[in-house]
Amino acid sequence: MNSDKKVLGINGLGRIGKLTVWQSVFRKYFDEIVVNLGRQVGTCLGDIAHYLERDSTYGHLSAFLHGYHANPVISDLDEATGRMTIDGTSIRFLRAQRNPSSIGWADHQVRLVVDTTGQFLDPSMPPEHPKGSARGHLMAGAEKVVVSAPFKLSGSVKDMPGDTVTTVMGINGNDYDPRIHSLISNASCTTTCLAHMIKPLLNHFGSEALLSASMSTIHAATGSQEVLDKLPKAGKTDLRKNRSVMNNIILTSTGAATALGLVIPEMRRIGFIAESVRIPTTTGSLIILVLNFQEDPNREEIRRQLINDIYARTASNDPSGYLNFSDKQNVSSDIIGMPRAAVVIESKETHTRTATATINLNHVPGIPKSVIISLPDAYIRVPVTQAVIYGWYDNEMGSYVNMLCDRIESVADLL
Repeated sequence: MNSDKKVLGINGLGRIGKLTVWQSVFRKYFDEIVVNLGRQVGTCLGDIAHYLERDSTYGHLSAFLHGYHANPVISDLDEATGRMTIDGTSIRFLRAQRNPSSIGWADHQVRLVVDTTGQFLDPSMPPEHPKGSARGHLMAGAEKVVVSAPFKLSGSVKDMPGDTVTTVMGINGNDYDPRIHSLISNASCTTTCLAHMIKPLLNHFGSEALLSASMSTIHAATGSQEVLDKLPKAGKTDLRKNRSVMNNIILTSTGAATALGLVIPEMRRIGFIAESVRIPTTTGSLIILVLNFQEDPNREEIRRQLINDIYARTASNDPSGYLNFSDKQNVSSDIIGMPRAAVVIESKETHTRTATATINLNHVPGIPKSVIISLPDAYIRVPVTQAVIYGWYDNEMGSYVNMLCDRIESVADLL
């Protein structure tokens, strides 16, 4: 960011927006932060300060910044201008416009916006769309927009616009080209974890060795769920998200497999199933990854120790600290707040099993009958190893928001 004053715009102040404020204040990269709420909140600016200072998952902002003996860090509240100071960083809150095109970022010297609302995910929507669009931020004066969720195309649109890119830091972060891309998706917390679990194995074995893959994320609750049972809104088809988040294990869906193909293109040709199960915790999630490899007689056998060694080497050679290799016995609360770790590999639970898959060539499309008849046997036997790998991630601040802020700052560096 070439201007003397570095200003970050944040649209939305939910879980990700709030923790992005925390991280940005801690990092001191930006001189000023402008947060668009789009509506009146509480009774005064002090209510926003109260919300920012305390968090049921991560504790007090002052302790996060300076330890448990810290003094209050929020000061200089000015109701007229919507300003306050947090640990020396000026924060301004806008409470008038919900449509991104009407926010007026240029009036506040904001060139870079991170949209954390989860509402404007279709990059094909025009900037003047009456219900709002991520492109509206560009109309309002921003030069770049980072979206804290995967893009989702709607209607008949099948291809992502050319000025968009989806990245996971440490995987394909360099795919962002400031000359081309205006809208950048930071993918999701689950895709971030999953990508860092799969990439080291692809680097070692090659994608041709991977026959199929599946994953289940045992995921903490999110704001899309209900505290108590509630009637669904008109047109809603997933009735389970309207059941109490506190009392239930809830089956739901995840777009991690689709987003993974955007950040690791070679995964598009591999059959991949991704499922999600929501559980009653506030953060701290787990991916159970199941991979089927074809064994190569000319290479080392794929066994538990080899897989763990690959992760251990990756972690030791990763200056970013995005992959963490653990030989401890962890539970989900151990992961909460762990900085920068896209994934913590639970190495004690890595398992492999090798068996022989028998394939009837008569059922394989494309093989001429004459070829099959010429063979001594219509069956081939292929050694296949199934690997089960566990990866923890703090789906809020420890993993996702830390890496989101790395993405934001890397985009700002090139403005």
